[in-house]
Amino acid sequence: MSSKKREKAEAVSHEGLVIRNTGSSYIVRLDDGGEVNCRVKGNFRIKGIRTTNPVAVGDRVNVTKAADDADYITSIAPRRNYIIRRASNLSKESHILAANLDLAALVISLRDPITPTTFIDRFLATAEAYNVPAMIIMNKSDIWDECDRELAEGMKILYRQIGYEVAEVSAQSGEGIDQLRERLSGKVTLLAGNSGVGKSSLINRLVPGADLKTGKISDIHHQGMHTTTFSEMVSLPGGGELIDVPGIRGFGTIDFEPSEVSHYFPEIFKASEGCRYGNCKHTGEPGCAVLPAVEDHLISESRFASYLSILDEIENPEKYRKPF
Repeated sequence: MSSKKREKAEAVSHEGLVIRNTGSSYIVRLDDGGEVNCRVKGNFRIKGIRTTNPVAVGDRVNVTKAADDADYITSIAPRRNYIIRRASNLSKESHILAANLDLAALVISLRDPITPTTFIDRFLATAEAYNVPAMIIMNKSDIWDECDRELAEGMKILYRQIGYEVAEVSAQSGEGIDQLRERLSGKVTLLAGNSGVGKSSLINRLVPGADLKTGKISDIHHQGMHTTTFSEMVSLPGGGELIDVPGIRGFGTIDFEPSEVSHYFPEIFKASEGCRYGNCKHTGEPGCAVLPAVEDHLISESRFASYLSILDEIENPEKYRKPF
């Protein structure tokens, strides 16, 4: 047997879970309990995968030790689901935030910084598209004034009526943390959000000893500064995993067909059952049942505006190259 064939025969492959992605390498927790630092085989990157990260935290993978004694990820198990967005400055590329999720939790704030409703709705629509249950976590309740509290109540009513769970918490004061920890227990949960909404502080509350770095809000722009620089899985006490990802400035959708977008807005999809035509895009077609529902406030104007923005992004992708 030749030396090359002998090396191939002796190569041992292990299965494991990707728990950290630093951009250039990955940490994989092997099924035997060990952890290894891995790279991705060069040819693995070019097999028609149009993402900035062919491997994501949450992926189940095979790891093989090469002749140079380095560990390489050689294959990915089929994903149950994932959350994906358009890469910020590459309109034809995508970025997978996390894979194989039980829950996608979007952390938002009503001030310092303000999370746009368009951002919220695009995240929820993507979760619908990729079969990931989703919820909203409203953080920083300790700094709300009366107007903020009225807005919070309105948003809770809006999204709960659609079918989404909404939690109200404060990573600073600890309000709602115990209930949230119980809700996330035993689940693999993606925690995503704009920079500055307090994800790292929230994880530090949920996972004592996590000691994730936190940052300050810009006094000029009232936006958060990136403190999480890579994606990482953090274990919850008592069971479950949180996947922390870098703060997101904008959430561009990708691979949506115009005829499918309304399917990812449950209340619009329900109203569309009354449309005269099955291919109605709800932009002025005769016999549309959605537009009257918006006029009658049965569908919120903000949600419908988010729906239209996704249609516009599909038709005019160049407008959405940079985060909005």
